[in-house]
Amino acid sequence: MEKIQENIVTADGIPLKISLARAQRRSKIVAFMMVFPLLVFIVVAFIGPIADMLLLSIDNSIVKKILPKSSEALQNWDEYSGELPGEAVFAAMVDEIKKAKAAKEHTRVGQRLNYESSGFSSLFRKAGRKVTKIKTPPFKEALIKTDKRWGEIYTWQVIKQNSSSYTEGYYLAALDFKRKFSSGNIESLESKDSIYLKLFFRTIVLSSLITFLTFVIGFPLSYMLSTVSTRISNILIIFVLLPFWTSLLVRTTSWIALLQQEGVINDFLVLVGFINEEGRLAMIHNATGTVVAMTHILLPFMILPLFSVMKTIPKSYVRAAISLGAHPWKAFWKVYFPNTGAGIGAGSILVFILAIGYYITPALVGGSSGTFISNRIAYHISSSLNWGLGSAIGVILLGIVLLFFVFYDRIVGINNMKLG
Repeated sequence: MEKIQENIVTADGIPLKISLARAQRRSKIVAFMMVFPLLVFIVVAFIGPIADMLLLSIDNSIVKKILPKSSEALQNWDEYSGELPGEAVFAAMVDEIKKAKAAKEHTRVGQRLNYESSGFSSLFRKAGRKVTKIKTPPFKEALIKTDKRWGEIYTWQVIKQNSSSYTEGYYLAALDFKRKFSSGNIESLESKDSIYLKLFFRTIVLSSLITFLTFVIGFPLSYMLSTVSTRISNILIIFVLLPFWTSLLVRTTSWIALLQQEGVINDFLVLVGFINEEGRLAMIHNATGTVVAMTHILLPFMILPLFSVMKTIPKSYVRAAISLGAHPWKAFWKVYFPNTGAGIGAGSILVFILAIGYYITPALVGGSSGTFISNRIAYHISSSLNWGLGSAIGVILLGIVLLFFVFYDRIVGINNMKLG
């Protein structure tokens, strides 16, 4: 058979086998070139930022970059010996602080070490002003004279343990742990100082509650949209999409006007006598405000997948079950409802992932008890400028989402998820 194929040639005299191979290769190249822009976009807009976030969460190069000689000299010092480093370490520190001051980089070291232990920012700012007066040895006594903290072993322990290129400190802080520099041991923070684990737990719980509420509200609405005539469903779907035409900030601030104690809802409840003036409900700047506002905002993301799947379910299934003697309610749960599983899965995973990463709405209506972990990420990225800690929290949050995604795949099956 192969000999026959080799003997067959195309119109231009090329063997058919070679011609087919060339045609397949050309089609593969064309297909690759068509998806190449999408691949570039994914790398630039998705994979690149995630890789950068992973690097930032462990990067600790500032101290070693600005204080290379001091970092190297400290490697030969036993930080648990109870003695200060030798003269060579102090000499290297004085010289490098002078150079860092000239390059205006000494405050960067102080800021980085201040994330680990408060006071280092002011220590290096002060050293930048004072070390210019130190001209001759002994440098040890001269540097300690500028600030007594240079004479404390703890100061040098912190510097040494943060002089490597990489650190696990950001992840420890993101999980409410800390490294005790005097011993090198890792310890958990006290309950009153623990912040991030509580925020992670609150974020997961409230996001799950929001997902459940959007399902409870969205399922009957989607069912109604799928059962009415096409003309009516097209009109109603416009009302579902209408919130997308309004700014997110406008929708959120509208809920502030509705939910506040002097707002529309409380005024109505007082008017009808459901509550009195002293019993006005606190529904804003707490978890209630976050759940209500985000349920409203994310509801379309549940309705649309459900509606698109329900629309494809033949109505004859339920009629057939009823004609065979099943009660309408039982026919609905045993026949119709299982067929909506793909839409329920798609809507739930979509709403949950969007909810877990929201920060604008919780920041405006959540108060102290309704903010999410994403609000802390935004704070560290834009306010405290602790990008390492913000990146570490982001990586952990990404890991949590992936775990839920794997769990969903095990229980429901990702192949069963459909958007239409």
